[in-house]
Amino acid sequence: MTRGIISICVVALTMPAPAFADSPKFQIEEATIDGIQSAILKGELTSTDVVKHYLARITAYDGACVSQPDGILGSFTTIKNAGQINSLITVNLRPPARASYGFEARKGRSLTDTSDNDPAMPDALEVAAKQDAHFKATGQLIGPLHGITFAIKDWYDTFDMRTTAGADAAYANDRPPRDAEFIKRMRDAGAIILAKANVGSGISRSPFGGISCNPYDTERSAGTSSSGSGTSVAANLVTCAIAEETGGSILHPTKNNAVVGLAPTQELVSRNGMYGAGYNTRTGPICRTVKDAAKVLDVIAGYDPKDELTVFSVGRLPSSSYASFANEQRLDGVRIGVLREYMDRSLFNEADEESIAATERAMADLQKLGATIVDPGPTGALLQTYIDKYAPSVLNTLFIDRFPKVFPMDGNGKPSADHIAMLVDMYYDASLVPDGMTLRSIGQGQSVGESRFMIERYLRERGDATIKTMKDLNEHSKALTDTRPDSGSNARGGGGENNRSAMTLDTSERWLTRFAVQQIVLQAMEEMKLDAMITPTGNIPPYILGRPLEPTLNGRGPSIWSFLGTQGFPQLGVPAGFTAEVYDRIREA
Repeated sequence: MTRGIISICVVALTMPAPAFADSPKFQIEEATIDGIQSAILKGELTSTDVVKHYLARITAYDGACVSQPDGILGSFTTIKNAGQINSLITVNLRPPARASYGFEARKGRSLTDTSDNDPAMPDALEVAAKQDAHFKATGQLIGPLHGITFAIKDWYDTFDMRTTAGADAAYANDRPPRDAEFIKRMRDAGAIILAKANVGSGISRSPFGGISCNPYDTERSAGTSSSGSGTSVAANLVTCAIAEETGGSILHPTKNNAVVGLAPTQELVSRNGMYGAGYNTRTGPICRTVKDAAKVLDVIAGYDPKDELTVFSVGRLPSSSYASFANEQRLDGVRIGVLREYMDRSLFNEADEESIAATERAMADLQKLGATIVDPGPTGALLQTYIDKYAPSVLNTLFIDRFPKVFPMDGNGKPSADHIAMLVDMYYDASLVPDGMTLRSIGQGQSVGESRFMIERYLRERGDATIKTMKDLNEHSKALTDTRPDSGSNARGGGGENNRSAMTLDTSERWLTRFAVQQIVLQAMEEMKLDAMITPTGNIPPYILGRPLEPTLNGRGPSIWSFLGTQGFPQLGVPAGFTAEVYDRIREA
């Protein structure tokens, strides 16, 4: 078993998910990969039927969900029970088909190729028709994703649809020249790419796509960066979606929308063809079930020579498919540690209570299924002993710099005491380790220039005639004019501004932190014989769009617990219920 983290997702529920009537033969709501393909094999459904069912739902529910009197870049107000969620930024239909479904031109596959009549770029309905012809002629499915519709986060290249990372950016050709590598693998497996999903930064908002809303309560956040991926699955607009997280953008919409999200290790899925891929980036599926997520991972995982990080996956994939491990009915012999660092009620406040309680109920369910729960207790810390023992030496300079009183320096920045002797003493006597470093406060590790390096590398490979550098991108992009706090005004498209003007590249702190955290956590899991660890995906339910966020408290922010994922551990988020009460912050005059 790959060691990782089970995240328990809890969302706010204030209104039911929308209902939609389909044909009596097949109900598209809550449909799974197995269910769709079983119906196709029985002759009850065709790939074309699947696409049309989802297009009908998109037409019904994916309109604007906020009031925007000053246009998409300006201020907004939420709409209670809007009945719309605005999760999809582009629909994979040629102009005549798009018009027949009532989608505006802005949802078109390209704004720089308005004719869009290249026969080498079939749209979703044309792909579905080819699949139906293949099945009629052979009686066989094209591959493991035959007939399955996907929304793709607009961070990833699709050769047939515009890709601008949510930016309103004037590329000479808004279509990239080729698919991202894993997108190509999905198409070869039979996936039907139905749409590009809206993205976010700060809140679930992009300059091109506007604001996405939570389908359970349209006044609340859909989950920032991969917001459209999460909401499109939650509202049954697609079967599954592809999301991305560099911080926590797979698990945030997973939590906020009560769906299943898998953030695998960085090395497992190629980042080739992704805007601004980072060394912390994870590419993964959001689906309705764990088994469906595993089926998608089977297709997209594996070595790609165009992404050097994936070389670490060679020889490390399981001998059986990921989906084959999703059929177990019992957990006998599985040991699961509880990350109480994220569940200690004494460290947080009433806003955290229901999510922690839901996780504790999930722990009891796992125990009933045979798992052994290793719990340090309500105020305990599963990993603290190992942090105290190993962090000083494995973090070395990063640890030393944090505690200058223990590791003094002279005026020239040279040690004025024997630091190595002190580290040796700490290794054998944990009482000498200074207080202040916990799982919540280790820190991500600074990475200077990484954002600019990866974005400009992407732009170089894309080869656009107009936008070739970060400077070009900034000059040819429209920014939000809404500058209110908590309005998502930092969303220019394509992520934040971190290190975009850097003139050098220095990732040493990030890699040192990652190695240190992996050594600490794996040592702890080995000594405690843990197969996995469990935590709330995040403690704070979805917040109201445009309202103040829950302030940081003891390392807990308003979104999710993503630290271990950024350090190379896979995370799986699964639904665990709904909150009944949310403590919303109100801005004082």
